[in-house]
Amino acid sequence: MPGDADTFETPLGQCISGRGTDAQNPRRNGPFIIHSCAWRPRRPVVWSQRMTFNIQEIMDFLPHRYPFLLIDRIIEFERLKRIVALKNVSINEPFFQGHFPGAPIMPGVLVIEAMAQAGAVLMLSELPDREKRLAVFTGIDDAKFRRQIVPGDQLRIEVDVLSFRTRFGKMAGRATIDGKVACEATLTCMIVPRAVEAKSSEAKTAEAKGSE
Repeated sequence: MPGDADTFETPLGQCISGRGTDAQNPRRNGPFIIHSCAWRPRRPVVWSQRMTFNIQEIMDFLPHRYPFLLIDRIIEFERLKRIVALKNVSINEPFFQGHFPGAPIMPGVLVIEAMAQAGAVLMLSELPDREKRLAVFTGIDDAKFRRQIVPGDQLRIEVDVLSFRTRFGKMAGRATIDGKVACEATLTCMIVPRAVEAKSSEAKTAEAKGSE
């Protein structure tokens, strides 16, 4: 593939980012990111500010699912420092059915939740056992809502780390629409274990027999 390109590591393997022409597809001429098939779990990951995450990759980090997964794409990621995510607001969002009929406005608390989800990706990315952990709110300070968010808007969610420890984080979040601030807040979060899964019916039966 001729052209200038940079190679870096992501959780998905080795990537190439740059501009060039794919020899196997002459029409493809422009920015491209290619993930190799090589998987090297023991090799340390080098996080890059140029990294992006699609929705499937976001779901690898967050346990949230429809209708409560509130970020669609991550367009910037700088380890332990900053993350930028996008949320495309559609009339099909379930909360618009009741907030408000005839005058749909995205609830401000859900904008803050979207900020928290972006920040959670930053925190959980540091944990090798993140599939066993949750990032939960412990505080929301200085929340301000400056613009209504309506169907058709695209939220740009910027989260900057103010402090970070293994289990606790404090972050400054800001959501903008077309460069204008819609919401901002300071968030504190904590990493906790996920709830213990319900015991299987076989385990319950075995316990019942043992207690007889």
